Amino acid sequence: MELGTPAPTATDIGFTREDFERLLSQYDYRFNPGDIVKGTVFSLEPRGALIDIGAKTAAYLPLQEMSINRVDDPTEVLGEGDTLDFFILSDENEEGQLTLSIRRIEYMKAWERVRKLQTEDQTVRAKIFAVNRGGALVRIEGLRGFIPGSHLSTREPKEELIGEELPLKFLEVDEERNRLVLSHRRALVERRMNKLEAGQVVIGRVRGIKPYGAFIDIGGVSGLLHISEISHDHIETPHSVFNVGDEVKVMVIDLDAERGRISLSTKQLEETPGAMTQDKQAVFDNAEVMAEKYRARMAAEAAGSEPVEEFDEAVVAAID
Repeated sequence: MELGTPAPTATDIGFTREDFERLLSQYDYRFNPGDIVKGTVFSLEPRGALIDIGAKTAAYLPLQEMSINRVDDPTEVLGEGDTLDFFILSDENEEGQLTLSIRRIEYMKAWERVRKLQTEDQTVRAKIFAVNRGGALVRIEGLRGFIPGSHLSTREPKEELIGEELPLKFLEVDEERNRLVLSHRRALVERRMNKLEAGQVVIGRVRGIKPYGAFIDIGGVSGLLHISEISHDHIETPHSVFNVGDEVKVMVIDLDAERGRISLSTKQLEETPGAMTQDKQAVFDNAEVMAEKYRARMAAEAAGSEPVEEFDEAVVAAID
């Protein structure tokens, strides 16, 4: 265009502002809730941020949607010019503005990570940040998890656990129901199980007695000595044999890592039926010898040969 030549008008080029707006309207600028879009932060505000995602109006990111963790100031997690993914939370409001979330994307990624950890049966560590009547609360990958009281293997009052970091195993991971349940007991039992084997004699202490058996503390984890495994003689109640606080020798007869259970026996340590009700100390003194016989018998049965008799003929007759 030569110097001094007037600029062409809309009439000259046959393209008016109305034509331009009509052309823009033909492009699909629709954004739907649930979409994940790229956006650039161009303005930070005290309670949120304005984000350019290519829509006609800047989208809004509220402060509470900036992270899976607590945020008090937008500058803690965002800077002007940052480009990242955003989750569209809602349709346009009356001003044509969309509401966005980073927190929702982080939640989806966090659930994906914990599902993978559960699949791999990983042990995780987390600090307790609160307790209630039912158990304790922790955060795993930013998600709130719950440890039922029955899965807290500790003698400390629950209030004193706040701030303590515990090893944990996953019991339930359910994103749809927003349920993340963990077990401290199972993590401890698994760790302890790595050092235990069936037929092994261990020293423990009676930490609780129920009508169905006694709970024995062995190295910080609890095993169950069922009433049927106390003696070859009939036992009316575990209280007739044990008191809370008693030191005992017991034999491991089963390890269930999946349910976090250790099954124990003193019955298999009896040289004669009923010895546990007559002279517990004699049973404990001879525990290793009887355990060796038990292991030999189990090995013989596994090999398909005749089992080694545990008692002499008079004792077997008494049992029959």
